[in-house]
Amino acid sequence: MDWGMKNRMAQLIQSDGRCCFLPIDHGYFQGPTRKLEKPGETIKPLLPYCDALFVTRGVLRSSIDPNNAKPIILRVSGGTSMVGKDLANEGLTTSMEEAIRLNVAAVGISIFVGTDYEHESLLNLSKLVDEGEKYGIPVMAVTAVGKELEKRDARYLALASRIAAELGARVVKTYWCENFEKVTNGCPVPVVMAGGPRVDTELEVFEFVHDGIQKGAIGVNLGRNIWQNDYPVAMAKALRAIVHENATPKQAQEIYDGVKSRKQ
Repeated sequence: MDWGMKNRMAQLIQSDGRCCFLPIDHGYFQGPTRKLEKPGETIKPLLPYCDALFVTRGVLRSSIDPNNAKPIILRVSGGTSMVGKDLANEGLTTSMEEAIRLNVAAVGISIFVGTDYEHESLLNLSKLVDEGEKYGIPVMAVTAVGKELEKRDARYLALASRIAAELGARVVKTYWCENFEKVTNGCPVPVVMAGGPRVDTELEVFEFVHDGIQKGAIGVNLGRNIWQNDYPVAMAKALRAIVHENATPKQAQEIYDGVKSRKQ
């Protein structure tokens, strides 16, 4: 790795080898997502507890203070929506020149393995990696599943994650699943966990994040499970403790409950 690539990776992955990324890119296909209608207001209290933001260029320019910003992972794929025919039919929406102008630490793209658009999305990743390596900008591949949530099993996610690494992604974002070690053991680049839709209890989130960290993930890229929570700062603090301080799910719950009680 040359200096620029090393420096950008160091901005993202902290000195302990772990990371807490906060995605707020959901609007690129969902529109004004609940509690993310005003993204600048949503993230302001959460910035101290994340290591990087995953965001589109439009929201970056309109809503993120350049004088008080975290490292940016720029979402550069899209072109589909929840009301369209197929979420998997994405293209590249943002150039590498734009990423350089915005001084980002990395770029992120979704891949849709096993869909009708597998070929296109994997070639999009390959092209993006070519551009990223040229300029020293790492690429994070997101193993998206569109609307087909049943694909979140170890066999599928291990396949998709390995393909992303083989094509040159420096980091892979994928879902936690049972037997998660099969995913991380087969992926030669760092793996971060996605959250997906909110679950019923905070403890469920703490448990899957803790399990994933124990089984080889270097961190999280959780959005809705944080900023759609009634106490987002409490959630962010608790998850950060698991990732960076090796807290147990029980300890994380205690942190969450403590912060929550002080808000009342």
